[in-house]
Amino acid sequence: MNETLAIILYIVVGLAVIGGLIPVFVKAYRSNRDYTGPRDANDPAPTHDGGSAAGTLLADRPGTQVPPSLAEPETQAPAPGLDQETAVETPLPVEGRLVRLRARLAKSNNALGKGLLALLARDSIDEGVWEEVEETLLLADIGTESTMALVDTLRERVKVLGTRSPDHVQAMLREELIKLVDPTMDRTLNIERHDGRPAVLMVVGVNGVGKTTTVGKLARVLVAEDKDVLLGAADTFRAAAAEQLATWGARVGVPTVRSHVDGADPASVAFEAVKAGIEQEVDVVMVDTAGRLQNKVGLMDELGKVKRVIEKQATVDEVLLVLDATTGQNGLTQAKVFAEVVNITGIVLTKLDGTAKGGIVVAIQKTLGVPVKLVGLGEGADDLAPFDAEGFVDALLS
Repeated sequence: MNETLAIILYIVVGLAVIGGLIPVFVKAYRSNRDYTGPRDANDPAPTHDGGSAAGTLLADRPGTQVPPSLAEPETQAPAPGLDQETAVETPLPVEGRLVRLRARLAKSNNALGKGLLALLARDSIDEGVWEEVEETLLLADIGTESTMALVDTLRERVKVLGTRSPDHVQAMLREELIKLVDPTMDRTLNIERHDGRPAVLMVVGVNGVGKTTTVGKLARVLVAEDKDVLLGAADTFRAAAAEQLATWGARVGVPTVRSHVDGADPASVAFEAVKAGIEQEVDVVMVDTAGRLQNKVGLMDELGKVKRVIEKQATVDEVLLVLDATTGQNGLTQAKVFAEVVNITGIVLTKLDGTAKGGIVVAIQKTLGVPVKLVGLGEGADDLAPFDAEGFVDALLS
């Protein structure tokens, strides 16, 4: 009888223990299911709402595979709770931007054109005046070689001209500055689909020059030209970069491929972005990249890897370098480093209205042998436009 009671007691205690452990197991299971951080390769991806994999890149493409280095990459949609039709903005036409940007440049603090006009319109031009002309050009960051060439040309033309009315001086200066900025350079962006694949643009530059913002603004330019665009947030080392880019894209209905893990492999994000662009048959894929200059070797390895990985699926049609016009000679140093790392095809010059050194356009083109293709004047979402040599000079001299 005692043995029977003991057995019953053991059973009751065992059931009580098991009953107490069940909530613990349930809580652990739920925590594992909702965990959004990095997972082991053998750890199954979490599921939500009917079992769709959270790691799936595109909801409408269930067959898309995500590399283990990416945790929860996704195509960014407009913010939940907003009506997508009303949330998506319509960017301003490119033509209107050019007119507005020229007007802003004309009103900005540019000493280059105004200073030269004042000097060359004097009644008599002696050696002291030519020294001032030379100083004005150097202070505008045109560069020593270009300054010497321009001064020599102006000397000769002034000597031949004889009389110098303001209109004659302005016409002469306009002609020579346009030559210096070089309108013969091809400033078109390679943004057309080819070989059944989208055009691919890599955007590079140091952090702090407005690189990610520029990518977002360029997406608006392309949308204004009726291009179907997809963004790749491959700057995975700056925590806010992916979110910032996704927000820019969502404003104009452009999706963003990104990773939610800080420090994820940039090349993997770039690869998935291009893959998604090919599958969705978009016109242009733009890939934002990290820009750390502290270690040139590391930068070279990283950008080189990103480009090589992209080229396993498609050609890289443009490598655009974003530079801050207010940095002057420091911008030239940055440009040289990036040119050593990747084949730069064009320059995007931001904050051109915030500097008196408009000559940086000439210096950069002379240094790299590549054209300035886009310029930014101001903080507005549509304050980015294609660069036009004649329009730029006219704004300087107006």
